[in-house]
Amino acid sequence: YTPEGGAISVKIVREGSNARITVHDTGCGIPPDLLSNIFEMFQQVDQTLDRAQGGLGIGLTLAKRLIEMHGGSIAAKSDGPGHGSEFTITLPVDTAAVTREAQRAPNAGSSPEVPRRRILVVDDLHESAQTLARMLRAIGQEVTTAHDGQAALTFVRDARPEVVFLDIAMPGMNGYEVARRIRANGEIEPPVLIALTGYGQDDDRRRAREAGFDFHLTKPTSMEQLTSLLSRASGPVVAAP
Repeated sequence: YTPEGGAISVKIVREGSNARITVHDTGCGIPPDLLSNIFEMFQQVDQTLDRAQGGLGIGLTLAKRLIEMHGGSIAAKSDGPGHGSEFTITLPVDTAAVTREAQRAPNAGSSPEVPRRRILVVDDLHESAQTLARMLRAIGQEVTTAHDGQAALTFVRDARPEVVFLDIAMPGMNGYEVARRIRANGEIEPPVLIALTGYGQDDDRRRAREAGFDFHLTKPTSMEQLTSLLSRASGPVVAAP
């Protein structure tokens, strides 16, 4: 979000046992009231963001999560709209310190509470599918994406994923129909089916159960929700490489 003619600078310095990385831009900046929660999921600077530029407001959340998994921290500062932004990342360069932090970090990587599984994410919106895939990979999962019902059915038949995140509101064959067809295929071990939808009313959950879904996940989701859901999902566990 830095306009043409702007500048982005990256600087790294050693400070004792840490590396400090500073990324500064001359872009749109961040309003003061958003600085305190800019790392929250789906947070965006709506006052200046042109949605045509893309983005779902998840990049900073993932960055924070990954940096903390490596024992580091990230902070943001800005003088406000039109004055650019600066992000400072601190990471330990002492490998022993990294190991200690990783052991303390909750749900770091593919922990015993979050077994590694083969997962299919199905969503006709490519960006949404890729966003969820990145979140799942960040907690150690093996993920493939598909973007329509027929592609999902073919992948389930041929590759036998253990978990399928299935968007409901897809054109053509919607998620309910895909789930029913997967359940009707007696030649495969049925995967755990998770309905992915923006609607979370009782009737929506009932329809998902009737179609054969095991879980119902209302958008937007979070790392914590995904971790909890996968720890409860039954089925074989993929051996970590």
